[in-house]
Amino acid sequence: MILRSNSDVRPPSPSPYRGRIAPTPTGHLHLGHAATFWKAYERAVQARGVVILRIDDLDPNRCKSDYADAAMEDLSWLGIEWQEGPFYQSRRRALYLDAWRRLRGGGFIYPCVRSRKDVAQAAIAPHKEGPVFPVEWRTPVEEGTKFQEPEGRNWRFRVPDGEMIGFRDGNRGDVTRTALRDFGDFIIWNRENIPAYELAVVVDDLAMGVTEIVRGDDLLTSTARQILIYRALDAAPPAFFHCPLVLEKSGRRLAKRDASLSLRALRGRGCSAEWVIAQAKALTAR
Repeated sequence: MILRSNSDVRPPSPSPYRGRIAPTPTGHLHLGHAATFWKAYERAVQARGVVILRIDDLDPNRCKSDYADAAMEDLSWLGIEWQEGPFYQSRRRALYLDAWRRLRGGGFIYPCVRSRKDVAQAAIAPHKEGPVFPVEWRTPVEEGTKFQEPEGRNWRFRVPDGEMIGFRDGNRGDVTRTALRDFGDFIIWNRENIPAYELAVVVDDLAMGVTEIVRGDDLLTSTARQILIYRALDAAPPAFFHCPLVLEKSGRRLAKRDASLSLRALRGRGCSAEWVIAQAKALTAR
């Protein structure tokens, strides 16, 4: 496992900029990850800021330590340096539980017995962001006060009906999403007792003092959801910069199952880090 000691850390940053790189260790990093993570690193360097490395390993069934180690090795091979971390989400559960209690106490979330399959089957029409949770299935938020722990059921965040959530993206400009049209009540903790991505990243980015989040533009709607969580936790969201995705010739975005374009495979074919970064930049240029 690659670790960074205090001796590896650069002198204190003169800039308040704090960025983060957060791979999910469910497979090997590919060319799309290289594009996004390099952009995150590049923006931090340009701002003379700090880079935080976080391993988003929430799901114990899908996340593997071998992939986490491989991701750190690949990032180092690309030339990406971090000054803080690695931090592992799997070791930060107490923070997520505290946030769950605050959201429950504030009446923002409710227990839900409906599964993702139920929601998909109830969808009247297909939606590019996935099916919207039917409002008639909402549980009164007062039901949440009966529970001291989240285990055993899904917990959903009740979105403000019809509200437009807007933000200024550093790459895409003004972005808006409308609650109950573009997305509905979303899961922040699942019945397997695992905090959801939407909750965990908000909690961690707040705790780590992240000032800008750089990630793929497939997460624009997630950003709107997360802004609602920031608001519920009485916190200001950071800035956002959403990068275009690297796509296959067919137009489908790259996935970790595309082993031929993994950084491991490219390295094995003798590709240099400079070539990989140049390819990644070219494929995401818009």
